Amino acid sequence: MDSHTLVEEFYSAFAKSNTETMISFYSDAIEFEDPAFGKLRGNSAKMMWKMLVERSGGNLKIDFNVVESTEDSAVVKWEARYPFSKTGRQVHNKITAHLTIQNGKIVKHIDRFNLWSWSQQALGWKGFLLGWTPFFRNKLQLQTRKMLEQYIKSRG
Repeated sequence: MDSHTLVEEFYSAFAKSNTETMISFYSDAIEFEDPAFGKLRGNSAKMMWKMLVERSGGNLKIDFNVVESTEDSAVVKWEARYPFSKTGRQVHNKITAHLTIQNGKIVKHIDRFNLWSWSQQALGWKGFLLGWTPFFRNKLQLQTRKMLEQYIKSRG
C-alpha cells in the first residue's frame, strides 16, 4: 500500500472512531509527539488514541486532507471538534501531522497545533492567560501522561 493510501485509511479509521484499525498502521516502535502529550513511544502512543476516542464519548468529529505524500512520508492537515472533557467547552483544533512511513507502517507521527489557541478554547480565560507559557505546556504534558498511564493500567 502506498503512503497516501495508508494515511487516508489511518485518518478514515480515526473519523469512524476505529482505533484498532488506526493503530494497526503504527509500527510497534512508533514515535509520536504533540504539544499536549509530548513524546510517546510504542504502546503508549497506540493507547493514547484509544483513550482519546473512548473519552470523547462519541462526540469527536474528524476532518482531514492529505496535502502531501511521498514514498516514505505524508503531511496531513486535520481538524478535531469535540467537547473538552474537564470543562465541557467546545474545541476546534487545527492540526498539521508529519508522518514517516517505513515497510508499510507509520514509524513517526508528529502533530503540531497552536497550544495557546487550544487552551483558550478548552479552558477559557485561564487558557488565555497561561496557555502560551512553557509552564502550562509542561504541566499539561505531566497531566496527560499521568492520565494515559492510569488508562493503560486500567486496561491491564
